[in-house]
Amino acid sequence: MSSPAPAERKPVTLHRLRQMHEAGEKIAMLTAYDATFARLADEAGVDCLLIGDSLGMVVQGQPSTVPVTLDEMAYHTRCVVRGNRSAWVIADLPFASYQEGREQAMRSSAALMQAGAHMVKLEGGGWTAETVHFLTERGVPVCAHLGLTPQSVHALGGYRIQGRDEAGAAMLRRHATELAQAGAAMMVLELMPSSVAAQVQADNPGLMTIGIGAGKGTAGQVLVCYDMLRLTRGRLPRFARDFTAEGGSAEDALRRYVAAVKDGSFPDEALHGY
Repeated sequence: MSSPAPAERKPVTLHRLRQMHEAGEKIAMLTAYDATFARLADEAGVDCLLIGDSLGMVVQGQPSTVPVTLDEMAYHTRCVVRGNRSAWVIADLPFASYQEGREQAMRSSAALMQAGAHMVKLEGGGWTAETVHFLTERGVPVCAHLGLTPQSVHALGGYRIQGRDEAGAAMLRRHATELAQAGAAMMVLELMPSSVAAQVQADNPGLMTIGIGAGKGTAGQVLVCYDMLRLTRGRLPRFARDFTAEGGSAEDALRRYVAAVKDGSFPDEALHGY
């Protein structure tokens, strides 16, 4: 599937994303941290750009996402927005920028949206539903994040598949429904059995679920841009396909990623885990 030329592509809005989801068109999302990559990804037809706090690891060389600050997230959001023309822009609320309560979450969200983000993303379920409701009632679009939540990696015991047992799967499904009812329009499902991710989507048909290491049964997929371009050094997640393997330029690899998400050939259903 070829992507529209940059001049032909209209801005991707939340309404447009919902139309795609209702029509069964898969949503292609990638992380971005700077203007140049944002421009390339946008021109390749990526629907959503995620300024992930993963920048702590892949840009800053940190051991986890925990050290990333709100000011740093706002800075990288501004960089991405300058390079982007039409993709929907989502920015992560970093660790300790929303855990103190709804008012703190609103202040942090305002900082990221004033930097140019269209939507904010926060991690976790349970207590976060109240925060999501508070934000969405005040005009802040929210993407939730369940499963492996990197900001809680120490509490989770490392980068491990979540929801493997019946109790864990039931908790993920319950939290997902609570977050959807609270107003989350989108939800990243990371590192969980594909059957659980598919159940979350089935439970909440209007919710746009975005998988990463969670199988094919989601409304879309996301990868860390450095992983799909094989720029990451060290161990890579098993679910991260090398889109540079067929040769060509970075732009070619980005277009292959978008096409593979759209036609359902990515991800490989059998590959989960780190």
